[in-house]
Amino acid sequence: MNAKKLSIMLAAIMLIAAQLACAAGEPTFSNVRTARDADGTQPSSTFGSLDTIYVVGDLANGVIGNNVTARLYVDSVEGYDPNFFVGEAAIDVDEDNITLIYFYFEPPTDGWPVGTYKVEVYFNGTLNTTLNYAVQ
Repeated sequence: MNAKKLSIMLAAIMLIAAQLACAAGEPTFSNVRTARDADGTQPSSTFGSLDTIYVVGDLANGVIGNNVTARLYVDSVEGYDPNFFVGEAAIDVDEDNITLIYFYFEPPTDGWPVGTYKVEVYFNGTLNTTLNYAVQ
């Protein structure tokens, strides 16, 4: 009788463990936006020439080793070729329970030139989102 109870208890524990493993799911990076703040609570697609540009996204089920990269390009700015590479920032997740990832691009000394820009955001090496914004 004890062996039967032990078998049932082990089967129940294994079922619960399997459900918990499936509930966690795959890591995802979503709700990516440009913003005026690191928390992403002030989303915007229009900035001033002296504004810092924040790129913010939500990480779900992230694990140590996930990588998020943001690459900034000129889209249409007088005096620059389209797709001119401005800069890049990358974050390697190095602790558990991180749910918000953000990058920031500070303006050059003379400010951002007026025009449109794009940011390509990669999650674990795969293009996740392309954002467009304007500097006025």
